Amino acid sequence: MEEQLPHTISHVIFLIFSGTAVLSTLALFTRQSLLVAYIVLGAILGPWGLKLVSNGIVIKQAGDIGIIFLLFLLGLHLQPQNLFHSLRKMSLITVSSSLLFFIVGFVVSFTFGYTYEESLVIGIAAMFSSTIIGLKLLPTTILHHQHTGELVISILLLQDIIAIGAILIMQMIAGKGGLYEVGLFISAFPVLLLVAYFFQRFILSWLLARFDKIHEYIFILSIGWCLCMAELSHSFGLSEEIGAFIAGVSLASNPISFYIAESLKPLRDFFLVLFFFSIGAGFNFGYFGQVIIPACILAGFILILKPMVFNWLLYRSGEIKSVSWEIGVRLGQMSEFSLLIIYMALETSLMSQQTAYMAEAAIIITFIISCYWTVIRYPTPLASTDRLRRD
Repeated sequence: MEEQLPHTISHVIFLIFSGTAVLSTLALFTRQSLLVAYIVLGAILGPWGLKLVSNGIVIKQAGDIGIIFLLFLLGLHLQPQNLFHSLRKMSLITVSSSLLFFIVGFVVSFTFGYTYEESLVIGIAAMFSSTIIGLKLLPTTILHHQHTGELVISILLLQDIIAIGAILIMQMIAGKGGLYEVGLFISAFPVLLLVAYFFQRFILSWLLARFDKIHEYIFILSIGWCLCMAELSHSFGLSEEIGAFIAGVSLASNPISFYIAESLKPLRDFFLVLFFFSIGAGFNFGYFGQVIIPACILAGFILILKPMVFNWLLYRSGEIKSVSWEIGVRLGQMSEFSLLIIYMALETSLMSQQTAYMAEAAIIITFIISCYWTVIRYPTPLASTDRLRRD
């Protein structure tokens, strides 16, 4: 029997984007965050709401492409020498803050009576901030936020590397990884940098200069380069996002990088809507009453302590207080890597379903409140007032 119309991809896209248009309009009139509207729509239409969009896995995979394009576009705005300086400066801050957040997540979870293993996993999940929220809400068109952006991106990239290492360790504990995977992980980053450098210098730069007037070709070539590096990164055991970011940075010094960034923004935003929709659609509201209190308390600790810790560490490193606090607020949530770690722990029986949904609820709460805090207080591309709207 042929598949019914409500299950076709065109009907799913219709439901998501027509619903997004309605909720986004309401959000703008009421001065709310658009990202929150996307998550709420997912909860309304998803498997635990009206069940109009039931295949959350496909939507999530499509949304992940949005993160890849987001990192690629941000890399296009960063000169390599400035980025490497920021990475060196932020390494100690990232490691020390991650350890503090691990302790916070572990202690809060263990206090609520979760097992030692479950508390360890939640502690690991608490270490990281959201790459997609931090970067989606980050303006880069004025000098102040170019500097802020370099620091935010440096911290998030280093956190992503730590997260990938944690995921690899969890895979080894579950019997899914070995010495070969560890070797790939250690060698991956320098190999990716070398590939990006030589390919851009001897092939991409020549092609871009030769055919720079053919806009369609530039569009296709840039997408191909982004996805090629993303796949290469994934084959080495790193995330696709890191490969895409390196691809963007390698092109940042090319005069045509600004045009590439502008032409890819609509494609990025299309997939990011799907990503945030998938977060709302994936939450099981059947556990809501059992997990909401510990989830709110865990989220509260994260939302309060992350800005304070980052503010203190950055101020001690020489940043001015206003920049330090702003970066702390922008990084004051948990991460999409946190969701991945929770899903892996559930699959390998390191935590129960109820515990997993408690952690997932805490992550979503930090997403929503952190979005509100950032959009209302600081310049962002999604601000509801002209005074704070910056691209």
